[in-house]
Amino acid sequence: MDQAIEPDSFGPPRELIGYGGKPPKVTWPGGARVAILLVVNYEEGSELSVGDGDETNERGVTDTPPEGTFPPGKRDLAMDSMYEYGSRAGYWRLLDIFDELDVKCTFYACGVALERNRKAAAEMRGRGHDVMSHGWRWEDVALLTREQERDHIKRAIKSIEETTGERPLGWYCRGRPSVNTRELVVEEGGFLYDSDAYNDDLPYWTMVGEKKHLVIPYSLINNDGRFSAGAFGPPNQFEEHLRYNFDRLYKEGATYPKMMNIGLHMRLIGHPGRAQAVYNFIKYAKSFPNVWFARRIDIAQHWMEHHP
Repeated sequence: MDQAIEPDSFGPPRELIGYGGKPPKVTWPGGARVAILLVVNYEEGSELSVGDGDETNERGVTDTPPEGTFPPGKRDLAMDSMYEYGSRAGYWRLLDIFDELDVKCTFYACGVALERNRKAAAEMRGRGHDVMSHGWRWEDVALLTREQERDHIKRAIKSIEETTGERPLGWYCRGRPSVNTRELVVEEGGFLYDSDAYNDDLPYWTMVGEKKHLVIPYSLINNDGRFSAGAFGPPNQFEEHLRYNFDRLYKEGATYPKMMNIGLHMRLIGHPGRAQAVYNFIKYAKSFPNVWFARRIDIAQHWMEHHP
C-alpha cells in the first residue's frame, strides 16, 4: 500500500491513500455482500474508580450528563453502579439475543474486568464468541510511557488467557493508540492483527519496521458510544442509523463486498429498549441473502489466506 508521507519523530506515517478507490475484489464466505462485525466492549470493573484506589472516577461512555464535575478524590457510587449494570444485566441480555438470533460477536475485553467476573469470562468462548485484548485496564495508553505500555500489554495477555483459557490474538486499545502501540503489539509477537484504526471498510496490510502487519479497522460511527455523546435519542434512531449503513454497504457489496463494524457497550446498549434496537437490526440484516456475521478472528484468518 502506498504511503502518503514518510515516518517522522511523531510515530508511524499517516496512511491517506489506502486502496485509492480500487479496493480488492473480496470474496467473503458464502458469497456474502457484507461482513457484519458485532463488537461488545467488556470494560466494566477496569475503569477508573476512587473505590479501586484511583485518584478520580471515570466519566466517559455512560449516560451521565457531561456538564459538571465530581469532586476529586470522592467516590462516585452512581457512576460505579452504571458500570455495574453492564456486567450484571446488559452482558447477559446481549448474550441471550445473540443466542436467539444465532450470531457471534467479538468481545473487546479488558483483563482486569474479566478477572472480576469470571463467570462472564467463561461464557464468552463457551458460547462461541471471539475474545481479543482491550488492554489490561480500560485506560488511555497514550498517557503511558513506552515501558509501562509494554508491561500492560503483557499483563493483559496473561490475564485474558487465564480467565478465558486462550490468549487473545487481536488487539484494540481504548479509543486512541499511542505512537508506540502498534510497534509494541508487533514486538510481542503473538497477535495476528490490531484494530487501532478507523480508516477503511476493509482490512489492510501495513509495515511496522520490516514486518508486514494486518489491521482490521474499527468504527466509532456505528457505535452506541454516541448515545453518551447525545448523537442518538430513542433506540429507533440507532437502529435506523445501522440500517442506513447496511443498506449502502449491501448495495456496494454487489461488486465490492466490505465490512460493517458495530461497536456496543453493555452499560449503554444492554438496557432493554436499546438492546431491542440491536435485536431488530440483526433480524433486518439476516432477512437479506448473502450476509455474514463474522468474528474479527474470522476476518483475520480469511484475509491472511485470501489476501496475503
